[in-house]
Amino acid sequence: MRYLFQKIGFYLVAFWAAVTVNFFIPRLMPGDPVDILLSKLGQRGPVTPETRHSVEVLLGVTTGQSMWSQYVDYLRNLAIGDLGVSVVFFPASVSSIVAQTLPWTIGLIGLATIISFLVGVGLGTLAGWKRGSWLDHLIPVTTMFQSVPYFWLALILLFLFGSVWPLFPLNGGYDVYEVTPGWNAAFIGSVIYYGTLPALTIIISSVGGWMLGMRNMMVSTLSEDYMVTAEAKGLRPGRIMRRYAARNAVLPSVSGFAISLGFVVAGSIVTEAVFSYPGIGSALLQAVGGNDYALMQGIFLVITLSVLGANLLVDLLYSVIDPRTRARS
Repeated sequence: MRYLFQKIGFYLVAFWAAVTVNFFIPRLMPGDPVDILLSKLGQRGPVTPETRHSVEVLLGVTTGQSMWSQYVDYLRNLAIGDLGVSVVFFPASVSSIVAQTLPWTIGLIGLATIISFLVGVGLGTLAGWKRGSWLDHLIPVTTMFQSVPYFWLALILLFLFGSVWPLFPLNGGYDVYEVTPGWNAAFIGSVIYYGTLPALTIIISSVGGWMLGMRNMMVSTLSEDYMVTAEAKGLRPGRIMRRYAARNAVLPSVSGFAISLGFVVAGSIVTEAVFSYPGIGSALLQAVGGNDYALMQGIFLVITLSVLGANLLVDLLYSVIDPRTRARS
């Protein structure tokens, strides 16, 4: 329990620090979200000083208010779940935008990350166990795709399988003309069909790294004394590979997977931009372009929670997989 409370206390402090940085960084950027929103409202009629004051109060950037007062108001609103109003998508609230875009990103990036991790770790385990086999010689080919610029790989796949051989759609998250959003077979099938090519891009570009890392750890683990002892006891090769080699070799990959899984919520801005996918990465890109403080803060807050939560879960999982992490030096 002491180990658990120490971890929770550390992540609470880290969360407060991240929220504080999340508040100050957007306000150090050039530009004024109030002027941007007033320029939109000015197209419908004259803007009075009363209108400007109302917009400032709405966005939480009232002229003359100190930065400390804005910070206190931000924490107070955050405690009650009020993330503010978006400038880019005015008058929609930040909470509604995050709720609309987050499932798309989790469904696409999350599943692609899990699939690439499982495939890479599985192939890396076999490559490390059977060194010198054809699977071991396949690793340089897979890692080559990881070194390729991500946007270039996405454009190449989009050109080949979307234009030359029109197997997949060029953009969008589902067929907006033929299906109705909801929990029905037609909509789910359309979402899977439209998300196959973006997911394939993520898997191809990341599976080589998981495979190479797991293969190297397997080679290092196989030289340990307890592996020689297991072989001397006459255990079956399959059991030695699963229970002794793979279980100890996978620990560094689990840490990397936690970081990757935490950043799933951030989405892949390049992927969503190339494929015009309606995820949270596209919303973040528009928020940065429009100096939308509230939307940037809301998205960064969700990213912070996901990263800290994923790392906390993996720290606790580490203590189960390897009890040595709970022991004091």
